[in-house]
Amino acid sequence: MGILWALMAVIMLGAVLGPILLRRRGGIRLAAPGSPDAADPADYDFVRQEDLDIRMPGPDQDLLDVLDVVQRTQDWRAASQLLAGTGIEGEVRWQRVQAFAGAASLELQQHPGGVSESPGGQWLRVWRSEAPKDAGGAAVHAEFLVQQAFRTATPGTDEHRIILEEARTACGEAALLSPGDPVPYIVELAVARGLGYSREEFEQIWLKILDRAPQHMGAHLSALHYSSEKWHGSREAAYEFAEAAAARSPQGSLLAALPLFAVYDHLPEVTLVRSFWESAVVRNAIEGARFAAHSARPGDPMAAHVRHLLVWFLVSSERWGEAMEQLIAVDGHVGALPWTLSADPAAEYAVYRALAVAGYEANGGSPATLPH
Repeated sequence: MGILWALMAVIMLGAVLGPILLRRRGGIRLAAPGSPDAADPADYDFVRQEDLDIRMPGPDQDLLDVLDVVQRTQDWRAASQLLAGTGIEGEVRWQRVQAFAGAASLELQQHPGGVSESPGGQWLRVWRSEAPKDAGGAAVHAEFLVQQAFRTATPGTDEHRIILEEARTACGEAALLSPGDPVPYIVELAVARGLGYSREEFEQIWLKILDRAPQHMGAHLSALHYSSEKWHGSREAAYEFAEAAAARSPQGSLLAALPLFAVYDHLPEVTLVRSFWESAVVRNAIEGARFAAHSARPGDPMAAHVRHLLVWFLVSSERWGEAMEQLIAVDGHVGALPWTLSADPAAEYAVYRALAVAGYEANGGSPATLPH
């Protein structure tokens, strides 16, 4: 009888821990939606998977309203007005430029055009044609070209290089139209990565950004990619860059979270070993990001980026309660790393959210015990 009970315990333990122990980067096994064992997001007032917004990491109602108008009417003027009224000193302008460019790129992908119809994203082409001196339109066009290069062409090919060369020219035009604006130079950081700028060329762009926006989180994230071992640096170089930025970040800055992004950029392909999640590098990066998210200035749009990545790390580390706290703060929008690397960001996010709920409840948690 003792052996029978032991076998039953092993089976039950495997049923609970199996989905977690079968981790590979990019996916986790979990009960299928609709099954009796699947977590119901409604219990925690979470947004259902089919209603998750994949366009943005967090709420920006003004942007969403304007995007709706632009895409419904194909008239660029509302986008121009919104960017003209968005200051160049913060992160919001960068996110809005990315969103407009992404919308145009996605439209073109979905509706490439043909003999009887115009291609998607035509409003951006008209914007550049009718208002060539519009700084917002120039920045959106430059970012659009970058997104097209990485979305439609393979790095290292002639097509990829040609699109990025055009993007580099567009960045220069956008910079001339908006002196003091860091956004054109932030866009060019992605060009630098794709075209393989030398370290000296990269540093020239980076210094221009630091002169204009030394605490810009979006710029630091883009620069971090250049320094990663996937592109033109190394694990050591990326960690050094991230840790130096975190060390000099003032109170309220999200740069303290940068090491977490460096760790994510250099994850091993398989992370089955529990010691990885308990290592000092991972623990310190998580704590730095949690501190940054907690102390971020109210309304900082980059906080959502940090919280989304924290969800991924905290669930992977089986820190269920802390993961739930982050989910409460960001649920509803999933347009951020790591979900956007998936073909179905909403589904990927929903899997981790369900794991967090299951782990939280397995340890005595419930909707009533979760702080809001």
